[in-house]
Amino acid sequence: MKTNNAFRIALVPVAVLTAGLVAVGLSAQERSVVASAAEPAPIVLAQAAPAERQFELGTHFERLSPTQPTSSGPDQIEVAEVFWYACPHCYTFDPYLEGWKEDLAADVSFVRIPALWNELLQLHGRIYYTAEALGKLDEMHADVFREIHVNRNGLNDPTLIRDLFANYDVDATTFDQTFESFAVYTKIQRADELARRYRVSSVPTVIVNGKYTTNATMAGSYPNLIAVIDQLIEMERAGE
Repeated sequence: MKTNNAFRIALVPVAVLTAGLVAVGLSAQERSVVASAAEPAPIVLAQAAPAERQFELGTHFERLSPTQPTSSGPDQIEVAEVFWYACPHCYTFDPYLEGWKEDLAADVSFVRIPALWNELLQLHGRIYYTAEALGKLDEMHADVFREIHVNRNGLNDPTLIRDLFANYDVDATTFDQTFESFAVYTKIQRADELARRYRVSSVPTVIVNGKYTTNATMAGSYPNLIAVIDQLIEMERAGE
């Protein structure tokens, strides 16, 4: 049976094909053209263009340099809010944060850091850490905001704070021991150190992984601030 030569050429390696072309008398230029056509074209993989970022450095957030330590593990992206219970802006922003926290990804850690610029803020910071130490923070946090902003109780005296804790089944002795404890004092000192490192000058301020800082003024609104936080988390995941 007669074999189709064109079919045979398509199956042989280029080196063998080129040698055969010499035998049939093609010129060097002709052999080069045929050999080039026989070589498979290189495969070029399409590369995705970088995602366009909605928010910009210097406008919607700032970069901390150097990056500062966090209180979360190395495999966690920490989102920290520096706040004050008597701050009306913190009170307004808090429900946005609470809603955002409900769908927190496994690699994201959220922490709050009380601002401690003066004696009143330090007193309110001790409310936060006392509630945390007593396992009452989840049920008390929003109520502390409401006590100040809705009930107009400034919580500017330990007696008023003691009375508030009594509403959550904390007796006076337990409150006093915890409120004045070394553990609460240590956390106050740590919070003050972090706020200084993060160069926080207003509240609420949000710090993402000790690297980026933002607030509602920069973001333009509270919903935008949540969106900025999400973008910064994605940037950290991407190693930007």
